[in-house]
Amino acid sequence: MALVGIAAGLLGGLFGVGGGLIIVPGLVLLVKLERRLANGTSLAATLPIALASLSTYLYNGNVDWAVAGFLASGTVVGAIIGTKLLTILPKRTITIIFIVTVLATAVRLFTTADSAGRDSVTIYSGLLLVFIGLATGTLSGLLGIGGGVVMVPAMVVGLDMVPVIAKGTSVAVIVPTSIMGTIRNRKTAYVDLKVATVAGLSGAVTAIMGGMIADSISTSLSNIMFAFLLLFVAGTQLVTLRSDRRTDLAAAAVIVD
Repeated sequence: MALVGIAAGLLGGLFGVGGGLIIVPGLVLLVKLERRLANGTSLAATLPIALASLSTYLYNGNVDWAVAGFLASGTVVGAIIGTKLLTILPKRTITIIFIVTVLATAVRLFTTADSAGRDSVTIYSGLLLVFIGLATGTLSGLLGIGGGVVMVPAMVVGLDMVPVIAKGTSVAVIVPTSIMGTIRNRKTAYVDLKVATVAGLSGAVTAIMGGMIADSISTSLSNIMFAFLLLFVAGTQLVTLRSDRRTDLAAAAVIVD
């Protein structure tokens, strides 16, 4: 659990994603948690990691609070929707949604050019940010991820924000999202607070290191590294999906016999 947290914290701090992309596969493959429980536990573990990352981004002045406010107003509502879907959708469907989300983000990052900085937030862009936040919060509650995989590319591509500021803004939004999602998941028993505490506190230390590194690397390198990370995570989940399918087929064969 601690090793999963350490890896998640470093990558979460570096890419502004909260660490759920690493925590969910780690809890499923290494700690052997059931998928729904892993998703809910991951969302709780992202809170200390996001707080630690945020401290570094704040120190370097890399948080856009205006954008964060619009996004957070949507993510909090979305987290309620996502945690409800977590109790309804089949495990296989949840895994497929996770993989598609990650792959789409990776492809988009490979085609993103350097950013110079965002324009002023208008009524149109503000409403768009709320919608992005709603979609992000829903995915966060459902998949146990902080939501940075959606918010960071959306800010970089849609608002032309500098990646390091997009990452800092992302972790600021992840904080209220993870709090709301965890409150909801506790009601349905889809969170193991002991596992979340160990993974989250372990990752908080390395999240600070990741945030410091993020402030020193170029935009293009950051995007490429992030995209390759997402491809790796998608690959691990495809392996899990195939394994689950074989297990389901074996169980079906036993029932038929």
